[in-house]
Amino acid sequence: MRPRSVAAGLPNAWLPGADWSDRHELLVFGERMTAAEAARALGSAPGWVRSLLALRNRFASLIGLNAAAPPAHSGLIGTFPLLHSDDREAVVGYDDRHLDFRIVVDVREGPADSRIIGMTALVRRRNLFGRLYLAAVMPFHKAIVPTLLAGVNDRSRAPVIPPA
Repeated sequence: MRPRSVAAGLPNAWLPGADWSDRHELLVFGERMTAAEAARALGSAPGWVRSLLALRNRFASLIGLNAAAPPAHSGLIGTFPLLHSDDREAVVGYDDRHLDFRIVVDVREGPADSRIIGMTALVRRRNLFGRLYLAAVMPFHKAIVPTLLAGVNDRSRAPVIPPA
């Protein structure tokens, strides 16, 4: 199945005061996985996504946005600090002076032998620059999130090779 966009409600406890959100979901059959396992899709993005994020990081550092995880965080998924993780939810993100963001990956039971994996993006824009930044990255966001979720689906179908 392909990821689909669904309504994302606000407010959300993971980022109180968020003023923008979106959500995508994917139905995965077969293998059970935790939210942390599903969230690892953020760190195993295809090359074109990694290139876009590297470009974003170079640009962000020039204009005063965080280009990397704050040094206080040791647990990372991809380049994002891991804020919470259990079997049902994994939350990554950080706060910046222009905007705060969270990505919430959740897993719940679906019909028959399936799971529904959801990815919700939450943003609290702090000022005009935060609004402009979100508007600039939105076309990329709309392409990247479904791609990351599709990667979760690809990995759930791949054969599991036990460690040596």
